[in-house]
Amino acid sequence: MIRRKEECKVEYREHMRDGDGTAKLTAFISGPEELNGKGRLFSRITLEPGCSIGYHVHDTDAELFYILTGTGTYSDNGTLVTVHPGDVTICETGHGHSIANAGEETLELIAVIVYA
Repeated sequence: MIRRKEECKVEYREHMRDGDGTAKLTAFISGPEELNGKGRLFSRITLEPGCSIGYHVHDTDAELFYILTGTGTYSDNGTLVTVHPGDVTICETGHGHSIANAGEETLELIAVIVYA
């Protein structure tokens, strides 16, 4: 199967997880069945300056971010760390995280949520 760029669903989420501003999500999959029931999200997330995804805990799944562009402030269980293009964050099951655009350019990342 091939899914062309124009076939990917784009969604805008205001105050995602009680974060600031609007997050743009470009979904690469249409549902968990496309990950053989092993996960529920494979998306590009775009955060403009001043925007963020609020802190939340992953009770039954884990989430990975791959930073494409920009600079972010990542909360790794409450510890703030600056992330840059090429960095990977891993939020394991039972842990929490958030990310905020800490720069003046767009922060783009690939997000994957897998089931525990």
